[in-house]
Amino acid sequence: METLGYYNGTIGELHEISVPMLDRVCYFGDGVYDATYAHNHVIYCLEEHVDRFFHSAALLRMEIPCTKEELKTLLSDLVRKVDSGDQFVYWQLTRGTGIRNHLPTEGPGNLWVMLRPAEVQDTYGKLNLITLEDTRFLHCNIKTLNLLPNVMAVQKAHEAGCDEAILHRGDMVTECAHSNVHILKDSVLKTHPTDHLILPGIARQNLIRACKTLGVAVDETPFTVAELFDADEVIVSSSGSFCVAAATIDGKPVGGKAPETLKKLQDFLVADFEEKTK
Repeated sequence: METLGYYNGTIGELHEISVPMLDRVCYFGDGVYDATYAHNHVIYCLEEHVDRFFHSAALLRMEIPCTKEELKTLLSDLVRKVDSGDQFVYWQLTRGTGIRNHLPTEGPGNLWVMLRPAEVQDTYGKLNLITLEDTRFLHCNIKTLNLLPNVMAVQKAHEAGCDEAILHRGDMVTECAHSNVHILKDSVLKTHPTDHLILPGIARQNLIRACKTLGVAVDETPFTVAELFDADEVIVSSSGSFCVAAATIDGKPVGGKAPETLKKLQDFLVADFEEKTK
């Protein structure tokens, strides 16, 4: 198969799969999701992503129709059905099926999986970014399907000829539209703490682990837009871009002052990906 879609046990090419109009996702975006990449038909950081998926569902009191082990087995089996060994692996839970009503449907939710050929981004490339006021709600720690403000931010970044948008609440930097953002300053990695204003990124977690292994100090406290522009390096991380540095923000050159530390972190994370997806 070139692509794969899964809905409550039905499997087919993505264009062959349909979902009922009464699925609550159609009216409320009532669901949670997670995503990562596969290489050599092996899913990277599967356990960490499944743990976060279950945590997101628990915070919204959604019932997943399988155990963690069953989901890991299902996803691992499905990626082997797709021709390409390099895939974007996405799955989501919606709260169930029923006539439109704000009151949530009781019982197990609907499980979706979407697989398509894709490779992770070049970690050693550079990004052009913009800054935008963070207008999202206060549940950013939950990986929900309610992503309209994120979509709007990505649209604005694209219209500006940029790759991603850095979000801030007043003067405090939070994260990007679909990734986490960090700064290196004076040999310290500074990253927003895992509160309700950011998603606890798995790539963020891996970056912190890389820092601790390599002896780079980590400071999990908020930083400002001014600190962003003054940083030795500005780093964006996500499951598809492990540790990519910014070249410009709002058209102004940034970073480029700690290339050796940056490359050590990048090398560590690329090697980690290759080792865990053999």
